[in-house]
Amino acid sequence: MNLAPVRGVLAAVIFLTRLPLPQINFRPADWEWATAHFPLVGAGIGLLVGTVVVAASPLLGPFAAAVLAVGVGILVTGAFHEDGLADSADALGGGIDDKARVLAILKDSRIGTYGACALIITIALRVALIARLGPQVVEALILAHALGRTPPVVLKTLLPYATSTDVARSRDLADSGRLQLAIALLWALAFGVWLAPDPVVLGILIVALTALGTLLAWRFRARVGGYTGDFLGATEQLSELTILVVLVAVQA
Repeated sequence: MNLAPVRGVLAAVIFLTRLPLPQINFRPADWEWATAHFPLVGAGIGLLVGTVVVAASPLLGPFAAAVLAVGVGILVTGAFHEDGLADSADALGGGIDDKARVLAILKDSRIGTYGACALIITIALRVALIARLGPQVVEALILAHALGRTPPVVLKTLLPYATSTDVARSRDLADSGRLQLAIALLWALAFGVWLAPDPVVLGILIVALTALGTLLAWRFRARVGGYTGDFLGATEQLSELTILVVLVAVQA
């Protein structure tokens, strides 16, 4: 019996979080299936973050609770996606056209001006938007984290890897393909149908994420010829932020 699709769930949890789970010797097929379950793991993270907001709001107020919740989310994920956003902003923000130079900046562990500004702006926006989500904050955060982890799977499947010498963690997922993408899209659609306020809002979210993904795919291909792990992290952060913007805007 092929258990790789099931083991892929645990592989996805280990890849996307820093939860203290048992160490398992995953096979390549297990990692191949991990991307199929990124939206599911994202939903779990969103549930945790939303629960923190609900629990802390009566004591701290909505804004401080949102700060705490974002901090918990960063702790659980090990700032995995934030790191990708900062590196991507540094590499792409300076208008550097040389592919080798862009890739070198992506591998540099130091954070530059563009990366620092990107982190400050996006984290501040997330906090401010979460504080305005109101009674549906848990559902909204599950939706944001689940759908936000779907565009990176799309880009990873449709774009080539930028360099064969890259040893980033995303290389573990390089063999996942269109079947895993289809499962990820089904997960995302299921959470969207279940948790979106109504079909119109779901449609807006799909259009917004498609437009964002198309723009990022064009940008990544133009600069380095494909995707990197850092670019996927940046895609997740921007996708999650886009979803929060839509959800707050439609309830205004």
